[in-house]
Amino acid sequence: MTEQWFKDSVVYQVYPMSFQDSNGDGIGDLPGITSRLEYIKKLGADVIWLNPIYVSPNKDNGYDIADYEAINPTYGTMADFDNLLEKAHELGLKIVMDLVVNHTSDQHKWFQESRKSKDNPYSDYYIWRDPVDGHEPNNWVAAFGGSVWEYDEGRGQYYLHMYAPSQPDLNWTNPKLREAVYSMQRFWLDKSVDGFRMDVINEISKPDGLPNMTGEVTAGTTQDFIADGPHLGEYLSEMNEKVLSKYDIMTVGEMPGVTTEDAIEYTGLKSNELNMVFEFEHVGLTNNPDTRLGRWNDVPVKLTDLKHALNRWQIALDGKGWNSLYWNNHDQPRAVSRFGNDSDEFRVRSAKALGTTLHFLQGTPYVFEGEELGMTNGHFTRVDQYEDVESVNVYKEMVEDKKIVDGPTMLKYLANMSRDNARTPMQWDASENAGFTTATPWYAVNPNHKEINVQANLEDPDSVFYHYQKLIKIRHESETIRRGTFEALDEDDDQVYAYRRHGEDGTYLIMTNFTDQTVTRDYQQADASELVISNYQDDQGTTLRPYESKVYRFAK
Repeated sequence: MTEQWFKDSVVYQVYPMSFQDSNGDGIGDLPGITSRLEYIKKLGADVIWLNPIYVSPNKDNGYDIADYEAINPTYGTMADFDNLLEKAHELGLKIVMDLVVNHTSDQHKWFQESRKSKDNPYSDYYIWRDPVDGHEPNNWVAAFGGSVWEYDEGRGQYYLHMYAPSQPDLNWTNPKLREAVYSMQRFWLDKSVDGFRMDVINEISKPDGLPNMTGEVTAGTTQDFIADGPHLGEYLSEMNEKVLSKYDIMTVGEMPGVTTEDAIEYTGLKSNELNMVFEFEHVGLTNNPDTRLGRWNDVPVKLTDLKHALNRWQIALDGKGWNSLYWNNHDQPRAVSRFGNDSDEFRVRSAKALGTTLHFLQGTPYVFEGEELGMTNGHFTRVDQYEDVESVNVYKEMVEDKKIVDGPTMLKYLANMSRDNARTPMQWDASENAGFTTATPWYAVNPNHKEINVQANLEDPDSVFYHYQKLIKIRHESETIRRGTFEALDEDDDQVYAYRRHGEDGTYLIMTNFTDQTVTRDYQQADASELVISNYQDDQGTTLRPYESKVYRFAK
């Protein structure tokens, strides 16, 4: 095993509810994932990141955990998990668990005990405060809307929840709580799990004193205000010292609002905290001009903004830290719909172009299930088609309660940005339920599964799947692509994203046309030693056709 193996890896993200049902209940499960391991191996990925599979009432699709050390019966048993882990390891695949320790479910034993009284052993596992003049302790707004405070009649106090009221925040100032978390981490790592993806980990340290905010108070501004609190580095260092450093694992921290400086502090080569972070800069480029609506919009991302964001992270972390590379995940709309063109004419071409653009950057690439097929947004048109708590709540708040926007406009915003777009079942074949289940699926299958599915991709040698497979193979074989330096090119070009990578096996030139027009760019590609990969069958030199993406290598 190489030192810092995460730098040489490609991660495939599995959303268990939507990946593969094995028992005919309409919900994906662990045996279903096990049955598809060969597919993930065929793609070429090295690591599987599993979204939460713990016992949960599923108010937030598993991100409200009721028991950290037990498997949700909907997904199977601990024996099923052990079998998945064993089979994955036999194939050379690693398993990374999703760790949610900013909050739990209100059904967790810790919270059930904590709410009983102010002096029981779990009383300070959560953040409780007395009313202030008969009202909430401060003016913060929860990520899913409404106050962050929920009154509990039994304790006669408010508890803090940065997300839904059913997701109370843990009190990380309590050493006993921290040790309970570390004990739980050891439980999984001693099973030979290969690491953790840590949900909103930069929110575990709240501002001292929990002060009122000044200025505009919204879900977004509150999240920015509470992120990267004064003790975050202290908690992460302690976690690393007591647990993470004892195992050969990969760790990635989801950090909304994180800056490059923060990332270097928490993941830098001289730090002892995490391997990498998930930043949100490039996926948060089109916030609505009406700040009350936050990220809800239907505006296309400007290429120049996208390049500036991605390049800034490439340059800042080069030689100092490590990037996570992603277009989409379970919390983001589908990549080809958001950043590319999901029309029948250009979907395949632009899906390949997005893959090429991302996989030649410096960092660890993440592929979200179905991305390698060019799966698209759901294109829903009615509010009753949405399942996600965030989407349902924001429609009610913005349209019905506050009347900030009309229904048809909000539906356009949801169609563009809702998390549900990523959560439609995996499209395995053209059958009625896309091969995902023999029952009624827990969530509607995208109707375009008849054209976009695994079977069709595997039968077509020019498919998006085989393009991703080739991208991963090139990365595995090239030290320059995995670890070489990054050079930005023409950041103000609003049509083409171009950059170079420099390293042991020469220089690579990456060029992607992000438009449906034919353009011309000359980066001396005529002098290249070889055309490494392209999403067109022929090379027309300086000409870049619609959504054309190609990579050249120049020998040293």
